[in-house]
Amino acid sequence: MKTNVYAHRGSKGHYPENTMLAFKKAIEVGVDGIELDVHLTKDGEIVVIHDATLDRTTTGTGNIKDRTLAEIQAFSAGAKFGEFKQYDVSWDLEVVPSLAETLALLNVHDVMVNIELKTYEVDYPGIEEKVLKVVTEAGYDQEKIVYSSFHLPTLLRIQRLNEAAKIAWLVENFIPMPADYLNTLGLEALHMDKQIVLAHREYWRPMASNLRVWTVNEGSEMHALLELGVRAIITDYPESALNARNAFLEKK
Repeated sequence: MKTNVYAHRGSKGHYPENTMLAFKKAIEVGVDGIELDVHLTKDGEIVVIHDATLDRTTTGTGNIKDRTLAEIQAFSAGAKFGEFKQYDVSWDLEVVPSLAETLALLNVHDVMVNIELKTYEVDYPGIEEKVLKVVTEAGYDQEKIVYSSFHLPTLLRIQRLNEAAKIAWLVENFIPMPADYLNTLGLEALHMDKQIVLAHREYWRPMASNLRVWTVNEGSEMHALLELGVRAIITDYPESALNARNAFLEKK
């Protein structure tokens, strides 16, 4: 099985994260999938942004939950990345995209999408149903969508709302008998912190095909996980990961 390459928040290493620009650049280099994060606005819209607040990645301030989509999109989601080598003044026009806008772009290119629901910090009542509705209305192939979260109740709610939905638990600590979690909770995969997998490679080898591993940015890490045969690598530098995969496959 070929290890897939997912762009973490788009091409986050070189472009403003979770923006349409970052997603387009990831698609251009040929990624298999896109990883993105979602929150719920004051007016019930699903937006693509990592943090629960606007402060770090936009020119705005305050909580996502306290602002409307229109208010959020009045701020730049690119201006704060001026230290990036590729920075161009056009980045200042990037805004926080809605999930609907993002899926419209990705659907054209038929890539896999990992939607991470950021529900471990903020209680967003009804976010699971709203996310599923956006995906359905976008006409996205359900086989190409996986919903992930650190917050297990969110995943179980998604599963109750749509039995066919693929769910994956984000894990940053070592867990015993991981196959039991997969089978008992009906998980499609585990999304593992790279350090846990790399520190215990032989432990994870039998179920490597059930692992997507984050956030893998170093060449040595990529090679080790490619050799292990994990299902996917989630990386800030998708072009580097794709090059590493091509080199690995050529040697096989």
